[in-house]
Amino acid sequence: MESNSQLYQEIINRITANPEKRITFAEYMDLTLYHPEYGYYSHKATNLGKEGDFFTSVHLGADFGEMLAIQFFQMWEILGQPTEFFLIEMGAGQGYLAADILNYIKQKYPDFFQILKYTIVEKSPELKQLQQKLLIDFKVNWCNLEEIPNNSVTGCFFSNELLDAFPVHQFTLEDGELREIYVTRGDEDKGTRGQGELFREIVDKPSTPELADYLNFLEIDINQYPSGYRSEINLAALEWLGVVADRLQRGYMLTIDYGYTQNRYYNPRRDRGTLQCYTRHHRHNDPYINIGQQDITAHVDFAALEKNGDRIGLQKVGLTQQGLFLMALGLGERIANLSQSKLPLSTLLQRRDSLHQLLDPLGLGGFHVLVQGKGLKQTEISEQLKGFIQPQ
Repeated sequence: MESNSQLYQEIINRITANPEKRITFAEYMDLTLYHPEYGYYSHKATNLGKEGDFFTSVHLGADFGEMLAIQFFQMWEILGQPTEFFLIEMGAGQGYLAADILNYIKQKYPDFFQILKYTIVEKSPELKQLQQKLLIDFKVNWCNLEEIPNNSVTGCFFSNELLDAFPVHQFTLEDGELREIYVTRGDEDKGTRGQGELFREIVDKPSTPELADYLNFLEIDINQYPSGYRSEINLAALEWLGVVADRLQRGYMLTIDYGYTQNRYYNPRRDRGTLQCYTRHHRHNDPYINIGQQDITAHVDFAALEKNGDRIGLQKVGLTQQGLFLMALGLGERIANLSQSKLPLSTLLQRRDSLHQLLDPLGLGGFHVLVQGKGLKQTEISEQLKGFIQPQ
């Protein structure tokens, strides 16, 4: 697949404008994914699902959204059924998850539906257009996260596979010293990594002290890692967490994504990091090809989200795997009830396969679900969310 020549030139212009003729990998990743005209999420992200570059839980049917709707309804009940409950989806994809959630709440919880204020925070203009077309029959508001006033939201912020696409800084260790990966123009004489002459990497001192601060905050001793160790740091995720926490007055934040917990992210044996790229369901680790035509992701460090949440006033309510979360909300019963279904055999088998994919611990079922809270009373904290009550 060919790279986007306009985007390539935009990146070269950014490199040329820099006094040191380089940009951080985080800036490179931000341009390839989020450039307003040529980035992947500006012109390619409409091509998602089984026929696109990758698919998420949402593309396996309405069950995922309906299970989330059950959890959101309970959150509303725990908060005492406030007369306004904001449900703010951050990064709503093609809008399918919002449609599944709203349809289910409208059918099953009409009182909740009447007071619900559904809001979507979406960066991609193309995806926003798709969402508006799909959700035309619902009262949905679109805005930027910065447009939401501080300390104004009672309800729940939530995201599904959002943080894994945040631009990350890449670093390496050289004889116990922290070094950052930069991107510059390719030079065949000096060797390249990726698509021929397009780009090459430079290793130099960190662009910001925040990288070392991040590792110190997580109590990562770089002296315990071998020279040449390479990984990522997602400063954007912690910044985003702080912005959301500022907007939330009372309620929850629910984050679903793939990643690691309990300080397992920086495993010495995972010495190449977690960065990976997706093109037509083909996974590889070269971000310098298919520029603007492929998704680039990195696993999420849930330990960092938890610890930073504690620091900024977001209390951990629960952390579990997606498969267990959905089972606790009733997905297991749906699978069991398929045996009484009168669906055609081919349809039944396809539906059973989709439900099992949501639970597969080696796939989507192994994703993590983190719920954090703010402004909750002690009685509200002690009332366990349904998604975290493990089935017997």
